Amino acid sequence: MSGLGIGLLGCLSVFVLLAIRVPIGIVLGGVSMVGIALLRGPKAAFSITGSEAYEFVAHWSLSAIPMFILMGAITYRAGLAGKIFFAARIWVGHVPGGLAAATNVAAAMFSSVCGSSLATSAAIGRIAIPEMLRSRYDPGLATAVVAAAGTVGSLIPPSIIIIIYGYFAQQNIGKLLIAVIIPGLLTALAYIVMIVIRCRANPALGPAVAVDFSGSERRKAMFDLWPMVLLVVGVVGGIYSGLVTSIEAGAFGAFLALVISVAQRTIGARGIAAAVVETCETTASILFIAVGAVLFTKFMALCGVPAFISATIEGMNISDLQLILLTMLVYIVLGAFLDPIGALLLTLPVFIPIFEARSIDMLWVGILIIKFIEIGLLTPPVGFNAFVVKSVAGDSVPIGTIFRGLGWFLVVEMVVVALLIAFPQLTLFLPTLMG
Repeated sequence: MSGLGIGLLGCLSVFVLLAIRVPIGIVLGGVSMVGIALLRGPKAAFSITGSEAYEFVAHWSLSAIPMFILMGAITYRAGLAGKIFFAARIWVGHVPGGLAAATNVAAAMFSSVCGSSLATSAAIGRIAIPEMLRSRYDPGLATAVVAAAGTVGSLIPPSIIIIIYGYFAQQNIGKLLIAVIIPGLLTALAYIVMIVIRCRANPALGPAVAVDFSGSERRKAMFDLWPMVLLVVGVVGGIYSGLVTSIEAGAFGAFLALVISVAQRTIGARGIAAAVVETCETTASILFIAVGAVLFTKFMALCGVPAFISATIEGMNISDLQLILLTMLVYIVLGAFLDPIGALLLTLPVFIPIFEARSIDMLWVGILIIKFIEIGLLTPPVGFNAFVVKSVAGDSVPIGTIFRGLGWFLVVEMVVVALLIAFPQLTLFLPTLMG
């Protein structure tokens, strides 16, 4: 069998194994090792596996991943998510749909110190869903807003998935983290507009909640958010100003989060230990999948599959816009079955050469890819964020109700994607100012 045939058979094997629920890290690594052994022999397969895995894991840029995860773990265990939702509830809870809007705001703010869609949905959902259900909110809206708002976690820095994309696409990680700010804020704003319009048209969806707080109490609730403001300024401001690199920003953010939490006595030794353990477990899981993806990239390159697919697409004579739309379709379908990092790493070896051959801006297309993956987290039958919210809501809300509620948010996502495609400067404006 030719190298190309082995490569295509390997791709088919990956999808079959994923369909029967074999973990993606094992699938990518195992198929790659067998494929390389068929191409170059068992000795070469073991040699390539060892060298490629070491070179990837030892790469300095990836040290930002555990630091940003640690920052998010510390802030969550310090109770920052609850303070954010409480402040948002005080200010906007009295209007129709106010709690849903507050949930969206809280998710956007918490994601700026968390960096993970799934973690944001879980943290905010534990606080917001019971509150909205007690206030007689429509269950579909109450749960869907948490699932959808959680996707902002990958669109507001720090973002773990953006760091991984930057490594594989060989793009400046600092500029990627800044480029995603406007798309992230635009998404959060579009959600709020949709929620307000729907709840004003039908107040039964999100009844106004009586909020009786004095002006001093409102100001105190906002003042209690100063740790989050300091973290955002320290991380994003540090990257944008050039005072710290994207790698240093992770360590600086984790250090700031620890100092603030200890100074406020909102976390103790047991909480810090739990945050460290959670960081180690999450980092190991991410890197295990990523190592498999590195080997799969090498296997695909040896087989010539990316070049074959690129030549095939070029032969179809499709436009850049059609290529972007095709990419969106692929990621939305994969996102319905795979976790975000798995979907990203499975496809980058194929898509990156195609985009580079067409001289498409990899900064712009990278943010679009992240956006496509996040939309996939909301689509049935296996939208990961929907099931995270289901685990938080328990048996009180069926999964079908959550997916029905997400329909409106998916419409909003399509509008935002159309804007990002039509106006690339929404993504590229801030990185351009960095020089």
